[in-house]
Amino acid sequence: MLFTQAYSANPLCSPTRSSIMTGLYPARTGITTPSAHLEQEIFTQTLQEKAPPAQKALQANSVTRLKQEYFTLAEALKEAGYATAHFGKWHLGHEPYDPLHQGFDSDLPHTPGPAPVGGYLAPWRFWPNQGKPGDHIDDRLSEDAARFIAAHKHHPFYLNYWAFSVHSPWNAKLALIEKYRGKADPKNPQHSPLYAAMVESLDDAVGRLTDALNSAGVIEDTIVIFFSDNGGWIWPPNPQSLMHPEYAGVPATSNAPLRGGKATLYEGGTREPCIIAWPGRIKAGARSDAVISSIDFYPTILEMTGVPRKPRQQFDGISFHPALKGKPLKRDAIFCHFPHYTPATGAKPATWVRQGDWKLIRFYCDNDDQSDRLELYNLKEDLSETNNLSPHMPDKARRLNQLIDGFLKDTGAIVPRPNPSYRRT
Repeated sequence: MLFTQAYSANPLCSPTRSSIMTGLYPARTGITTPSAHLEQEIFTQTLQEKAPPAQKALQANSVTRLKQEYFTLAEALKEAGYATAHFGKWHLGHEPYDPLHQGFDSDLPHTPGPAPVGGYLAPWRFWPNQGKPGDHIDDRLSEDAARFIAAHKHHPFYLNYWAFSVHSPWNAKLALIEKYRGKADPKNPQHSPLYAAMVESLDDAVGRLTDALNSAGVIEDTIVIFFSDNGGWIWPPNPQSLMHPEYAGVPATSNAPLRGGKATLYEGGTREPCIIAWPGRIKAGARSDAVISSIDFYPTILEMTGVPRKPRQQFDGISFHPALKGKPLKRDAIFCHFPHYTPATGAKPATWVRQGDWKLIRFYCDNDDQSDRLELYNLKEDLSETNNLSPHMPDKARRLNQLIDGFLKDTGAIVPRPNPSYRRT
C-alpha cells in the first residue's frame, strides 16, 4: 500500500526517529533537532539564552538523548518474544542511550553519529577494522542484516534497518556516478549524478533485504515498512561534506511539486514516501490517501502484530490499521513543531497543524513587531503551498491557530519568544 499523505513528525532526522521509537511528538520528548554536540548531554529542553540582533526569536535548545524512561517500540516487541536488531544510523544518543539500551539485542555499526562520518566507502572512521577498501557501508550493513534474517527465520524478529543513505557526506561509488553522468538532464530538477548513485546504493540495500526474506521463506509472514525521516535536501550539498567538488553547485535533489525540503516546515520537508507490505492483508498495488504520521507507527505495529500496549501507556499517534484494511481513518489534526532557525535552508522557528485539507503554519516572532506570522494553505487545491490564504480567511486561520495553542500546552513544548536584543536593519 502506497500512502500519499504520510508525514514525518519533524523535518529533521533525530526527532522523527524518536517519534517512531516512542509514538510521541518530538515536542513532548523535547528532541526537536539533532544535537550538534554528540557528547553534550542535555535532558531538558530550554530556550536559547542569547541571540544575535538580526534574529527575531529566541529559539529552543533541543534535548539530545532519547531518555531510557520511554518504553520503546523495540522494547515492546522484545518483551513479546521478538528478536530485535538495529542496523545503520541511530542518532538518538551514545551509550547508555544507544540501541542496546533501548530494546535491541544487537546494533551495527554501533555509532551515535548522524551520518557515515568520513564517507560511505571503507575504510570507515566510525567502524574501524571493518570492510575492504571501497566497500559501501549500506552494502555491508544490508549483508549483515540479511544474515540476521537467515539466522532468525524460525522465530519472530524485528529488524530496524535505518540506512545511512542518502544523508551527507555526499559521496558514492564512482562507477555509479559515471553510470548517471550521461543521463543527467539539466531541465529536470533531479539531475545530480552523485545523488542518483547514492539512491541506487539505497535501492540495492532494500533489494538485498527483500531477497533475504524470500530466501528464508518468510516474506509472506513479514511486514515491511519503507519510510523517510524527513524531506529531500534540495539545495547544493555543503562543500565541506562534498567529496566530489564538481557537484558543488548542483542541487542534491527535488521534492517538486512540494515546496521546500529538509529542515523546512513546508510539505517538501515533512511529507514522505511511505510504502507498507503486509502479505495476505493488503492488496498488492493498493493506495491510501489517509493522513498518517511517524507518531502512528508504534501503535499501528502493535495492532498489526497483536502485541498489547502497556497499561496507561501514552501515545500521541493512533493506529492506522483501518486504513491498511481499506477503511476510513478517523483522526482530527496532526502537528509538527520545529522551534529552530536553520540558516542553510532559511527556515525559521514554526509549528504547523493539518486538519482535513487545511494546513496552518505559525512562524514565531516573524512579523516586524516580533508577533507571530501565519500562513494558511488548502493542500487539496494548492499542494505546492503558493497561495497564502490567511489574510483572506482570518476565521479559519484563527481556529487552526487555537489548535496549535492546545497542542503546545498539551505537549509542554518549548515556544520561541521574542529576542530582546533584536534590532531591525
